[in-house]
Amino acid sequence: MDICLSICNPIGNARSNTTSLSKRIGRLGGEKMIEGGFFILLNVVFNVGIYLILSLSLNIETGFTNIPQFGRLTAALAGSIAAGGIIGRVAAILAGQPIGDEFIKANTHVISEVNNYLFANPLVSILLLILALITSILLGALIGLLTALPALRLKEAYLGITLLSFGEILRTFTYNYEPIIGGTLGVLTPSFLGFTGDYETITLLLFVVIMAMLCFAIAERISKSPLGRVMRAVRDSELAIQVYGRSVMRIKIYAIVIGSAMAALAGALYSIFTKTSRADVFTRYSWTFLPWAYIMLGGVGNNLGVALGVIVMSIARSMISIYKHEISSYLFNIDATWLEYILMGLVIILITMFRPQGMLPEKPVFTLPRDRIEEARKRSLKERASS
Repeated sequence: MDICLSICNPIGNARSNTTSLSKRIGRLGGEKMIEGGFFILLNVVFNVGIYLILSLSLNIETGFTNIPQFGRLTAALAGSIAAGGIIGRVAAILAGQPIGDEFIKANTHVISEVNNYLFANPLVSILLLILALITSILLGALIGLLTALPALRLKEAYLGITLLSFGEILRTFTYNYEPIIGGTLGVLTPSFLGFTGDYETITLLLFVVIMAMLCFAIAERISKSPLGRVMRAVRDSELAIQVYGRSVMRIKIYAIVIGSAMAALAGALYSIFTKTSRADVFTRYSWTFLPWAYIMLGGVGNNLGVALGVIVMSIARSMISIYKHEISSYLFNIDATWLEYILMGLVIILITMFRPQGMLPEKPVFTLPRDRIEEARKRSLKERASS
């Protein structure tokens, strides 16, 4: 299921049809506000926030280190499992609810009781939200490490196919094995900010934006750090790095672990915002193909370019999703269902053919001159001696 479509339409959960974003926004300003630009703005901001985190994680692996990461959904699904399957059960324990088979079979009732408990205990709710994000990051990093160790022994296309296979294995297993997150029906995610009342949706949206900005700052910090320069050196010439005595595999593991942790955060935020955790939502198109399209459009290796690509394409996709029937009438009556997929494919083809460097190409990173480095070293030695 596409992220954009998920936010525009009710979440398809057989247990509950009350998790539609439009119904939650309705309490903020009524149907007129939903029908106008306010709903479109929320849709765009949500997509930009989630996809910025996801695309930055891919840029760290692919743009900086040249890892063909075709299994981005693996870590994102792990983040959703952490939020809905792990922390959801922790919240159920605190609320005195079952965490075994009843947690899955009577999930609507269990989460309803959990939400009542969280509404009455705002501090516990905030702590659980923080715990959900930390757990998702750690689980994503672990998944990244487990997939990197065997996969990085392979090269180029084989590596990409292996990473893609890991994602499909996890998604298929989670989709068919109910005890994790409910199998085909999924589970509901607790309302960690339900105590904010009618402002819950806005609060969650602001939280997503803050997390996206924080991830951008971290990605920029990595880009300008010694680790980022070593990653780029691996991308440009693995042989040169080996000559200087650095482990190429270790650097690639760092990149995959960091990228997977960030992608898991995106998956957790998505499940927390939509209040559902389902394996079938994490498709290759939404969680792997689109991030690739965004970084290719914006500029591979350039965080600012990635952000620009995410913003431009998120606005375009949101407009297509909302006005696809009107647009399709002017395009030879192409089925509106496939209009977005056709556009995304054309974007990839055109970028590859005419502007492979993207809208904002990566700029060279200049290090300090030798005299400045020597001056800083001497200053550091003096400070140590004086202390």
